[in-house]
Amino acid sequence: MKTSDFDYFLPEEQIAQTPAEPRDHARLLVYHRADNTIEHKHFYDVVDYLRPGDALVINETKVIPARLLGVKEDTGVPVEILLLRRQSANDWEALVRPGRRLKPGTWVSFGEGLLRAEIMDNVQEIGGRVVRFHYEGVFEELLDKLGEMPLPPYIHEKLENKELYQTVYAKQEGSAAAPTAGLHFTPELMEKVREKGVTIVPVLLHVGLGTFRPVKEEDVDKHVMHSEFYEVTKEAADTLNAIKQAGGRIVCVGTTSVRTIETAAADDGTIIPGSGDTAIFIKPGVKVKAVDALITNFHLPQSTLLMLVSTLMGRDEALATYNTAVKEGYRFFSFGDAMMIE
Repeated sequence: MKTSDFDYFLPEEQIAQTPAEPRDHARLLVYHRADNTIEHKHFYDVVDYLRPGDALVINETKVIPARLLGVKEDTGVPVEILLLRRQSANDWEALVRPGRRLKPGTWVSFGEGLLRAEIMDNVQEIGGRVVRFHYEGVFEELLDKLGEMPLPPYIHEKLENKELYQTVYAKQEGSAAAPTAGLHFTPELMEKVREKGVTIVPVLLHVGLGTFRPVKEEDVDKHVMHSEFYEVTKEAADTLNAIKQAGGRIVCVGTTSVRTIETAAADDGTIIPGSGDTAIFIKPGVKVKAVDALITNFHLPQSTLLMLVSTLMGRDEALATYNTAVKEGYRFFSFGDAMMIE
């Protein structure tokens, strides 16, 4: 299986630069696996495709303003640090630019010294550094003041309102990117989901480096996923297992929710509570043990996320559906339109 097997053509003008307003007015492509048919709807119609007794699994992670722009203290050279994973109170794994100039022992200043960073060890796994912060006050408050939302490189417009890159149900800070399928939900739409008799079940996966790193290996099996922190509480696991036993479906919002559920699932589909690091890579040939349906955005060509989608619906069907979405003028990627695979 080759990475190039998951390629498709996308005109640049169909890469969404801003989210739909209101959030739930994005378009929704519904793919029915039972008969390989497609419907074109709006996202607020998603309630019609949920059934009483289903579980809607959401990822409660909250994006931090993880992009810091500063200067090298000894030379004034501009520096960018992208925070990925917290190791301790003041130490973070991060991507740094320019990497060749930020060797261990280098000091960086942000906000005219309000926040300072000492470059520590190299992190071979991510090609980055451990960064140790020095400051007075509360780190999160300084980060909120000095940091920017780490938008993907294909979004060229500056985000004036940070909340647009945050789901309405985000609670637990720690992600370097948003679980973007969830951006389409409004509080009102969430209430309609509940009124339908659907149970909303929160899980957690802090989105990390995998979002920013393309697949560089042509042989898909040689690609190594970067690990990310996940958590499925006992309450969530018990709820999901009860719903499955009663004949309900597990409908995941976003590929991060799928990866969390499948990490926690036993071979028979039972959800086991737990937390820790996951580097699960869901690709064609991997058994999907517990997830029944997926609400997701349209993903980059040759990405692990497109491979996950192809696992649920078949590679040929996935690429054919993506080509249909291109022809129909759907908007793609983080701020783009959505798709439901049921």
